[in-house]
Amino acid sequence: MEKKERTQKPDLIDYPIAVKSLTLKEKVGQFFMPAAFINDSEEEILKLEELISMHHIGGLCFFHSRASAATNYEGKKEVVYNKDSYKVLKSLIKRYQQVAKYPLLISIDAEWGLAMRVENTPQYPYAITLGAVYNHDEDIVDVGRNIANDCKKAGIHWNFTPVADINNNPENPVIGYRSFGSDKHNVASKAIALAKGLQSNGILTSAKHFPGHGDTAIDSHLGLPLINKSKEDLLENELYPFNHLMQNGIDSIMVGHLSVPALAGGLDESSSISKKIIKGFLRDELGFQGVVVSDALNMHAVSKMYADKGDLEWAAFDAGNDILCFAEHVTEGINTILQNAKEEQIELSFARIWELKEKAFNNEMVNSGPELIDPTDLNLRLAQHSLTIHIGSPIDISSFSLNGFTGIEIADKSDNSFFRNIKKELEFDYFSTNEYTTELIREKVSEIQNVLIALYPPMVKPQDNFGLSEDYLEFLNRMIKTKNVVLYLFGNPYVLNLFQLKKAKAVVIAYQGFDVFQQNAAQHFLGNVIAEGRLPITLNEIIP
Repeated sequence: MEKKERTQKPDLIDYPIAVKSLTLKEKVGQFFMPAAFINDSEEEILKLEELISMHHIGGLCFFHSRASAATNYEGKKEVVYNKDSYKVLKSLIKRYQQVAKYPLLISIDAEWGLAMRVENTPQYPYAITLGAVYNHDEDIVDVGRNIANDCKKAGIHWNFTPVADINNNPENPVIGYRSFGSDKHNVASKAIALAKGLQSNGILTSAKHFPGHGDTAIDSHLGLPLINKSKEDLLENELYPFNHLMQNGIDSIMVGHLSVPALAGGLDESSSISKKIIKGFLRDELGFQGVVVSDALNMHAVSKMYADKGDLEWAAFDAGNDILCFAEHVTEGINTILQNAKEEQIELSFARIWELKEKAFNNEMVNSGPELIDPTDLNLRLAQHSLTIHIGSPIDISSFSLNGFTGIEIADKSDNSFFRNIKKELEFDYFSTNEYTTELIREKVSEIQNVLIALYPPMVKPQDNFGLSEDYLEFLNRMIKTKNVVLYLFGNPYVLNLFQLKKAKAVVIAYQGFDVFQQNAAQHFLGNVIAEGRLPITLNEIIP
């Protein structure tokens, strides 16, 4: 018989009683979800406790630290590693709940697990890797269940995922690897599977970033991206995953900071503060009646537009957002909403939020599905189901390995296991850029024809060529042009657009640098496993 663990049911007021017992100001306080930082000073923690107790805010969204927050792109402050972040997170959640008059709804961005924000917690593959998993959506459900379990143990109720953006712009600086890919059907099915896994284990979900942040080359943390497409085109593509998520019971929609004139009546304004987009299009046309959450209101796409404190919070609420995420001016925002909003408007958003809180707190089942899978075992299964042959065939790789080769590792770190695993079965030499210069490696392989390359891009984002130096790019392109090359990539597949691959014998995409992904890739090279994955994005065309 399935084992069911029960958690203590919090003291949350039922909605009919809450409507009468909360003052109008307390109800407005429930709209606010300011940021909470795991690695914060005691002074800042006390300030947040005061904010919670004085204004009865509805919830908190946790981030690692102020230095790692989204708008630190200009500051470039050092993000300090803290091996005890998870312990601190649990302690802070309890501490903040204790000073709250009404239980707080605790949220976090844990798209690939708590590891997105918290050290020494289980990490699962990026969405782009999950997008490569072909015909095994049950794997994605299991990822959601595992992440939900980790969230629940920490005291978190709401995971701001899945990302429903279709990444159809290779230069996208902020979505990219966070998207399941460039095909609307694949994105929709994977997003639904992840959401179902989270919900089956009692964690709330949110589809983001409505109406679709994939086809942009501007980071909305810094500026306002323009999506200059017709309404018909948006309905056909960008909005397809959101529509399907709504039909499959997504708990909430997060609205991004995007200029979409076709949906905003021709206006050049952010979707997050657009009545036409939220109230008119999302609610009235698409029929979504669940909770709408603003993307972080500290993001410069909107925050720089409002000089007076409280005006942005009012604009976001008046546009149709129920929850104001990362609101920085809570006191002023509450007062401005109370001054300007109709009581009916306040009651409608409060009803949605309270219903969501009851759903979160009344879920007594810690695990309502099958037994959870060990993270390492699940990641190995994902490695096996996502590994993708982009160029070449198993026969090409087999013949290559039988004829002798030298390995070249392009990496900044020395703890990679791909070549070490191959060495358990085959004798060969390999050289790493962590130990040798590219010039010295070039000399050592000058007489070698067969070269096996393991590429570990330093960055997962496309800025500065994924962190690859011009020296590395020139070296790799020369190797591909002049040698018989088999390349295994442990990183974002968009990096392949930087290379002239038409002369490569084989290119295999492993996506992640996790040890189990490297082990699986090594076994593939040795001919012991097959590559089951399918590339979830479109790369530059390879001309024969």
